Amino acid sequence: MSEGLDFLVLTGFLGSGKTTLLRDFLLRPDSADTAVIVNEVGEIGLDGAILRESSGAEVKMALLSNGCVCCSMGSTLATTVEALLHADRPGGGPLRRIVLETSGLSKPGPVLRQLAQLGAYRMRVGVVATYDCERADATAEFAEAVSQWAGAGTIVVTKADRVAPEVLSDAAAEAGRINPLARIIATTDRDDVIRQIFEFPSGPASFTRMATRVLAPAAHPDISVFLVRTPEVVAYDDLAAWLDNLGGLLGERLLRVKGLVRVAECEQPLLVQSVGSLFSAPRPFAGGAESGSFLVIIGSGIIRDEILSVTPDLSLVV
Repeated sequence: MSEGLDFLVLTGFLGSGKTTLLRDFLLRPDSADTAVIVNEVGEIGLDGAILRESSGAEVKMALLSNGCVCCSMGSTLATTVEALLHADRPGGGPLRRIVLETSGLSKPGPVLRQLAQLGAYRMRVGVVATYDCERADATAEFAEAVSQWAGAGTIVVTKADRVAPEVLSDAAAEAGRINPLARIIATTDRDDVIRQIFEFPSGPASFTRMATRVLAPAAHPDISVFLVRTPEVVAYDDLAAWLDNLGGLLGERLLRVKGLVRVAECEQPLLVQSVGSLFSAPRPFAGGAESGSFLVIIGSGIIRDEILSVTPDLSLVV
Protein backbone atom coordinates (compact mmCIF):
# COMPACT_ATOMS: atom_id res chain seq x y z
CA MET A 1 0.00 0.00 0.00
CA SER A 2 2.83 2.42 0.81
CA GLU A 3 5.49 1.04 -1.53
CA GLY A 4 7.23 4.05 -3.03
CA LEU A 5 5.31 6.46 -0.79
CA ASP A 6 6.99 9.85 -0.34
CA PHE A 7 7.01 11.42 3.13
CA LEU A 8 7.84 15.12 3.03
CA VAL A 9 8.60 17.09 6.19
CA LEU A 10 7.80 20.73 5.45
CA THR A 11 9.49 22.81 8.11
CA GLY A 12 10.31 26.47 8.58
CA PHE A 13 10.28 29.19 11.18
CA LEU A 14 7.19 31.08 12.23
CA GLY A 15 5.83 33.23 9.41
CA SER A 16 8.34 32.02 6.80
CA GLY A 17 5.68 30.96 4.30
CA LYS A 18 5.49 27.17 4.59
CA THR A 19 1.70 27.10 5.02
CA THR A 20 1.27 29.28 1.93
CA LEU A 21 3.43 26.87 -0.08
CA LEU A 22 1.31 23.97 1.09
CA ARG A 23 -1.92 25.77 0.24
CA ASP A 24 -0.64 26.56 -3.24
CA PHE A 25 0.18 22.90 -3.78
CA LEU A 26 -3.23 21.76 -2.54
CA LEU A 27 -4.90 23.93 -5.19
CA ARG A 28 -3.29 21.85 -7.91
CA PRO A 29 -5.16 18.84 -9.34
CA ASP A 30 -2.09 16.64 -8.98
CA SER A 31 -2.26 16.93 -5.18
CA ALA A 32 -5.29 14.64 -4.88
CA ASP A 33 -3.15 11.61 -4.00
CA THR A 34 -1.68 13.47 -1.01
CA ALA A 35 -2.31 13.27 2.72
CA VAL A 36 -1.45 16.22 4.93
CA ILE A 37 -0.57 16.24 8.61
CA VAL A 38 -0.57 19.62 10.35
CA ASN A 39 -0.29 20.68 13.96
CA GLU A 40 -3.25 23.01 13.64
CA VAL A 41 -5.74 21.72 11.11
CA GLY A 42 -7.53 25.04 10.88
CA GLU A 43 -4.57 26.57 9.07
CA ILE A 44 -5.43 24.59 5.95
CA GLY A 45 -9.10 25.53 5.88
CA LEU A 46 -10.76 22.12 5.90
CA ASP A 47 -14.08 21.30 4.37
CA GLY A 48 -15.77 17.97 3.84
CA ALA A 49 -16.76 15.12 6.09
CA ILE A 50 -14.76 13.29 8.74
CA LEU A 51 -13.53 10.09 7.11
CA ARG A 52 -12.33 8.22 10.12
CA GLU A 53 -11.86 8.85 13.79
CA SER A 54 -9.73 6.50 15.86
CA SER A 55 -10.72 7.00 19.46
CA GLY A 56 -7.53 5.35 20.68
CA ALA A 57 -5.22 7.50 18.59
CA GLU A 58 -7.43 10.58 18.49
CA VAL A 59 -6.64 11.04 14.81
CA LYS A 60 -9.37 13.01 13.05
CA MET A 61 -9.35 13.17 9.28
CA ALA A 62 -11.20 15.29 6.78
CA LEU A 63 -11.55 15.23 3.02
CA LEU A 64 -10.50 18.43 1.28
CA SER A 65 -12.39 19.70 -1.74
CA ASN A 66 -9.73 18.40 -4.16
CA GLY A 67 -9.67 14.87 -2.71
CA CYS A 68 -6.72 15.31 -0.35
CA VAL A 69 -6.96 13.81 3.10
CA CYS A 70 -5.97 16.08 5.99
CA CYS A 71 -5.61 15.30 9.67
CA SER A 72 -4.32 16.65 12.94
CA MET A 73 -1.50 15.05 14.87
CA GLY A 74 -2.56 12.10 16.98
CA SER A 75 -0.85 10.81 20.10
CA THR A 76 2.34 10.16 18.11
CA LEU A 77 3.47 10.81 14.57
CA ALA A 78 3.78 7.08 13.88
CA THR A 79 0.21 6.51 15.02
CA THR A 80 -1.03 9.33 12.80
CA VAL A 81 0.82 8.03 9.73
CA GLU A 82 -0.48 4.49 10.22
CA ALA A 83 -4.03 5.82 10.56
CA LEU A 84 -3.63 7.66 7.26
CA LEU A 85 -2.24 4.60 5.51
CA HIS A 86 -5.13 2.43 6.61
CA ALA A 87 -7.97 4.92 6.16
CA ASP A 88 -10.46 4.40 3.32
CA ARG A 89 -10.05 7.03 0.61
CA PRO A 90 -13.15 8.16 -1.27
CA GLY A 91 -12.55 7.66 -4.96
CA GLY A 92 -9.98 4.94 -4.29
CA GLY A 93 -6.38 4.90 -5.35
CA PRO A 94 -3.31 4.72 -3.15
CA LEU A 95 -1.58 7.66 -1.53
CA ARG A 96 1.47 8.92 -3.36
CA ARG A 97 2.78 11.24 -0.66
CA ILE A 98 2.28 12.41 2.91
CA VAL A 99 3.23 16.00 3.78
CA LEU A 100 3.87 16.85 7.42
CA GLU A 101 3.82 20.57 8.12
CA THR A 102 5.66 21.04 11.39
CA SER A 103 5.23 23.85 13.85
CA GLY A 104 7.49 26.84 13.38
CA LEU A 105 9.63 25.84 16.35
CA SER A 106 10.13 22.16 15.48
CA LYS A 107 13.55 20.74 14.66
CA PRO A 108 13.52 18.06 11.92
CA GLY A 109 15.75 15.56 13.74
CA PRO A 110 13.32 14.69 16.56
CA VAL A 111 10.46 14.57 14.05
CA LEU A 112 12.26 12.02 11.89
CA ARG A 113 13.18 9.90 14.90
CA GLN A 114 9.47 9.29 15.39
CA LEU A 115 9.34 7.81 11.89
CA ALA A 116 12.05 5.23 12.63
CA GLN A 117 9.48 2.73 13.89
CA LEU A 118 7.72 2.87 10.49
CA GLY A 119 10.67 1.43 8.58
CA ALA A 120 8.57 -1.50 7.36
CA TYR A 121 6.58 0.87 5.14
CA ARG A 122 9.73 1.77 3.15
CA MET A 123 8.79 5.41 2.70
CA ARG A 124 11.13 7.84 0.98
CA VAL A 125 11.65 10.69 3.43
CA GLY A 126 12.72 14.23 2.61
CA VAL A 127 12.98 17.49 4.55
CA VAL A 128 12.17 20.88 3.00
CA ALA A 129 12.82 24.07 4.97
CA THR A 130 11.64 27.58 4.17
CA TYR A 131 14.11 30.48 4.25
CA ASP A 132 12.41 33.87 4.50
CA CYS A 133 14.59 36.22 2.45
CA GLU A 134 12.95 39.27 4.05
CA ARG A 135 13.66 38.23 7.64
CA ALA A 136 16.57 35.80 7.35
CA ASP A 137 18.94 37.76 9.59
CA ALA A 138 16.40 38.10 12.39
CA THR A 139 15.28 34.48 12.02
CA ALA A 140 18.87 33.24 12.20
CA GLU A 141 19.01 34.38 15.82
CA PHE A 142 16.82 31.39 16.73
CA ALA A 143 18.51 28.01 17.09
CA GLU A 144 15.35 26.25 15.90
CA ALA A 145 15.43 28.05 12.55
CA VAL A 146 19.10 27.29 11.98
CA SER A 147 18.52 23.64 12.84
CA GLN A 148 15.69 23.53 10.29
CA TRP A 149 17.93 24.92 7.55
CA ALA A 150 20.90 22.74 8.45
CA GLY A 151 18.82 19.56 8.61
CA ALA A 152 17.02 20.06 5.30
CA GLY A 153 17.67 18.30 2.03
CA THR A 154 16.01 21.21 0.21
CA ILE A 155 15.86 24.87 1.23
CA VAL A 156 13.31 27.04 -0.56
CA VAL A 157 13.82 30.80 -0.40
CA THR A 158 10.39 32.28 0.24
CA LYS A 159 8.89 35.72 -0.47
CA ALA A 160 11.19 35.92 -3.49
CA ASP A 161 8.79 38.19 -5.37
CA ARG A 162 9.05 40.87 -2.69
CA VAL A 163 12.78 41.59 -2.96
CA ALA A 164 15.22 42.77 -5.61
CA PRO A 165 17.01 40.08 -7.66
CA GLU A 166 20.34 40.76 -5.94
CA VAL A 167 18.74 40.29 -2.52
CA LEU A 168 17.27 36.97 -3.64
CA SER A 169 20.65 35.87 -4.98
CA ASP A 170 22.38 36.82 -1.73
CA ALA A 171 19.76 34.93 0.30
CA ALA A 172 20.27 31.80 -1.78
CA ALA A 173 24.03 32.05 -1.27
CA GLU A 174 23.65 32.48 2.49
CA ALA A 175 21.32 29.48 2.71
CA GLY A 176 23.86 27.43 0.78
CA ARG A 177 26.62 28.43 3.16
CA ILE A 178 24.57 27.34 6.17
CA ASN A 179 23.85 23.99 4.52
CA PRO A 180 26.14 23.13 1.59
CA LEU A 181 24.41 19.75 1.32
CA ALA A 182 21.01 21.22 0.51
CA ARG A 183 19.40 21.83 -2.85
CA ILE A 184 18.54 25.55 -2.91
CA ILE A 185 15.36 26.72 -4.66
CA ALA A 186 15.36 30.48 -5.22
CA THR A 187 13.07 31.72 -7.98
CA THR A 188 10.05 33.94 -8.45
CA ASP A 189 8.41 31.28 -10.65
CA ARG A 190 5.83 29.94 -8.20
CA ASP A 191 4.82 26.95 -10.33
CA ASP A 192 8.45 25.87 -10.60
CA VAL A 193 8.90 26.22 -6.84
CA ILE A 194 5.86 24.05 -6.12
CA ARG A 195 6.94 21.43 -8.65
CA GLN A 196 10.46 21.19 -7.23
CA ILE A 197 9.26 20.92 -3.65
CA PHE A 198 6.54 18.33 -4.00
CA GLU A 199 7.95 16.22 -6.81
CA PHE A 200 10.33 14.15 -4.73
CA PRO A 201 14.00 14.67 -5.72
CA SER A 202 15.13 11.87 -8.01
CA GLY A 203 18.51 11.35 -6.40
CA PRO A 204 21.37 12.72 -4.29
CA ALA A 205 23.15 15.92 -5.16
CA SER A 206 26.39 15.99 -7.10
CA PHE A 207 28.95 14.29 -4.90
CA THR A 208 31.85 15.42 -7.06
CA ARG A 209 30.98 19.07 -6.46
CA MET A 210 30.38 18.43 -2.78
CA ALA A 211 33.66 16.62 -2.19
CA THR A 212 36.00 18.86 -4.17
CA ARG A 213 34.85 22.42 -3.58
CA VAL A 214 36.31 24.43 -0.72
CA LEU A 215 33.68 24.88 1.94
CA ALA A 216 33.21 28.57 2.71
CA PRO A 217 32.90 29.65 6.34
CA ALA A 218 29.38 29.00 7.58
CA ALA A 219 27.00 31.93 7.39
CA HIS A 220 26.00 31.53 11.04
CA PRO A 221 28.41 31.82 13.98
CA ASP A 222 27.03 28.73 15.70
CA ILE A 223 27.19 26.48 12.62
CA SER A 224 30.28 24.46 11.77
CA VAL A 225 30.76 22.66 8.45
CA PHE A 226 33.51 20.03 8.13
CA LEU A 227 34.72 18.06 5.14
CA VAL A 228 36.05 14.78 6.53
CA ARG A 229 38.21 12.51 4.38
CA THR A 230 38.30 8.83 5.28
CA PRO A 231 40.95 6.24 4.30
CA GLU A 232 40.52 4.39 1.03
CA VAL A 233 38.78 1.42 2.67
CA VAL A 234 37.46 0.88 6.21
CA ALA A 235 35.73 -2.06 7.85
CA TYR A 236 31.95 -1.72 7.87
CA ASP A 237 31.75 -2.50 11.61
CA ASP A 238 34.27 0.26 12.32
CA LEU A 239 32.28 2.73 10.23
CA ALA A 240 29.01 1.79 11.94
CA ALA A 241 30.59 2.12 15.39
CA TRP A 242 32.15 5.47 14.46
CA LEU A 243 28.84 6.91 13.24
CA ASP A 244 27.04 5.64 16.34
CA ASN A 245 29.66 7.20 18.60
CA LEU A 246 29.58 10.46 16.62
CA GLY A 247 25.83 10.74 17.20
CA GLY A 248 26.23 9.83 20.86
CA LEU A 249 28.98 12.39 21.44
CA LEU A 250 27.35 15.32 19.66
CA GLY A 251 23.67 14.59 20.34
CA GLU A 252 21.41 17.48 19.34
CA ARG A 253 24.43 19.48 18.13
CA LEU A 254 24.75 17.14 15.16
CA LEU A 255 22.50 18.58 12.46
CA ARG A 256 23.40 16.83 9.19
CA VAL A 257 25.81 14.24 7.79
CA LYS A 258 26.15 13.12 4.20
CA GLY A 259 28.85 11.46 2.16
CA LEU A 260 30.31 8.35 0.57
CA VAL A 261 32.56 5.84 2.35
CA ARG A 262 34.27 2.80 0.89
CA VAL A 263 34.11 -0.33 3.02
CA ALA A 264 35.92 -3.63 2.62
CA GLU A 265 32.68 -5.60 2.43
CA CYS A 266 31.20 -3.82 -0.61
CA GLU A 267 32.51 -2.99 -4.08
CA GLN A 268 30.52 0.24 -4.28
CA PRO A 269 30.90 3.12 -1.81
CA LEU A 270 28.20 3.40 0.84
CA LEU A 271 25.91 6.42 0.94
CA VAL A 272 25.87 7.68 4.53
CA GLN A 273 23.43 10.35 5.66
CA SER A 274 21.65 11.60 8.74
CA VAL A 275 19.34 14.34 9.90
CA GLY A 276 20.32 15.13 13.44
CA SER A 277 21.64 11.98 15.07
CA LEU A 278 19.20 9.75 13.16
CA PHE A 279 21.16 7.87 10.50
CA SER A 280 19.63 6.13 7.54
CA ALA A 281 20.96 2.64 6.92
CA PRO A 282 24.09 3.01 4.73
CA ARG A 283 23.45 1.67 1.24
CA PRO A 284 25.60 1.01 -1.84
CA PHE A 285 25.71 3.95 -4.21
CA ALA A 286 26.86 3.51 -7.79
CA GLY A 287 27.18 7.15 -8.84
CA GLY A 288 29.96 8.46 -6.65
CA ALA A 289 33.06 6.44 -7.44
CA GLU A 290 34.90 9.53 -8.72
CA SER A 291 34.49 11.39 -5.42
CA GLY A 292 36.52 9.12 -3.15
CA SER A 293 35.58 8.61 0.49
CA PHE A 294 34.36 11.65 2.42
CA LEU A 295 31.74 12.91 4.84
CA VAL A 296 30.33 16.42 5.19
CA ILE A 297 29.32 17.11 8.78
CA ILE A 298 27.17 20.09 9.80
CA GLY A 299 26.73 20.85 13.46
CA SER A 300 26.13 23.49 16.07
CA GLY A 301 29.11 24.46 18.19
CA ILE A 302 31.23 21.52 17.04
CA ILE A 303 35.01 21.77 17.01
CA ARG A 304 37.44 19.78 14.88
CA ASP A 305 39.01 17.95 17.83
CA GLU A 306 35.65 16.49 18.80
CA ILE A 307 35.35 14.77 15.44
CA LEU A 308 38.91 13.48 15.67
CA SER A 309 38.24 12.09 19.17
CA VAL A 310 35.47 9.75 18.02
CA THR A 311 36.38 6.06 18.18
CA PRO A 312 37.38 3.77 16.58
CA ASP A 313 40.29 5.65 15.05
CA LEU A 314 39.65 5.74 11.29
CA SER A 315 42.70 7.93 10.52
CA LEU A 316 40.43 10.75 9.38
CA VAL A 317 41.56 14.00 7.78
CA VAL A 318 39.30 16.87 8.86
